[in-house]
Amino acid sequence: MNIKVIAFDADDTLWVNEPYFLEAENKFCALLEDYLPHHTISQELFKTQMDNLPLYGYGVKNFTLCMVETALRISDNTLNVSILEKIIKNGKEMLQKPIELLDGVEETLQALSEKYRLVVATKGDLLDQERKLKKSGIEHYFHHIEIMSEKKTPDYEKLIKHLDIKPEEFLMIGNSIKSDVLPVLEIGGYGVHVPYHTTWAYEKVDHNIDSPNFRKVDSIKEILPFLLG
Repeated sequence: MNIKVIAFDADDTLWVNEPYFLEAENKFCALLEDYLPHHTISQELFKTQMDNLPLYGYGVKNFTLCMVETALRISDNTLNVSILEKIIKNGKEMLQKPIELLDGVEETLQALSEKYRLVVATKGDLLDQERKLKKSGIEHYFHHIEIMSEKKTPDYEKLIKHLDIKPEEFLMIGNSIKSDVLPVLEIGGYGVHVPYHTTWAYEKVDHNIDSPNFRKVDSIKEILPFLLG
C-alpha cells in the first residue's frame, strides 16, 4: 500500500453516538405509548426519517424534526403541547451530550499522525459535528475536517481531489460498510470496517466484500500493526 491520507468517520468510530439516539427514541416512544405500541412508533419514526432525509440530511436536528412530525401524525394532530415541549427538550438534550471517545482512539491517532495525514470524513449537521470535534480533545490530530451531506462515490471523489491525492493513496476507516467502505472501494481506495455494537438501521447492509483493499478489525487499535509495520 502507498497510503498517504487516512480518513476517519466520527460517530461510533471515534466517539459514542448511536446509543444517544436509541435513548432518545425510547423516551419518544414512551411519550406516545397511549397511541401505539413501542415498536410501531419506532417504525413510524424511521419512515419519517427516510422520507425527510433528502430535505433535512443527517443529525440531531433532523431527528428532532422527525420526532415532532411523527408525533403529530400518530396523534392525528391532537397531541398535547406539553408532549411537544418534551420532544423538543429531548432533542436539545442530545445536543448537549458529553463526548465519550471510544477505546484506543487517541492512542491510535497519535501513532498514525507521525506517518500519515489524518482527516475526518463524516456525515451530519455542521454545527453539531463541529461542536463534538471541539469538545473531543482530538481535533488537533487532523489535517482536514470534511463534514459531508452524504457519503457516496462522488462525495469521496470530491474529497480526494481536494486532498490532491490519488484514490489508491486514500484509506477510509469507519463503522459503516454502506457509507465508509463500499464507496471508497468503488473508486479504488482502501476501506477498513470497525464494527460498533449498535448500528442505525439505514446503515445496515448484507454485503460480503471480496476485495484486496478491504479489511475488517474488531477494534480501532488493530489497524496499527499493518499501517505502521
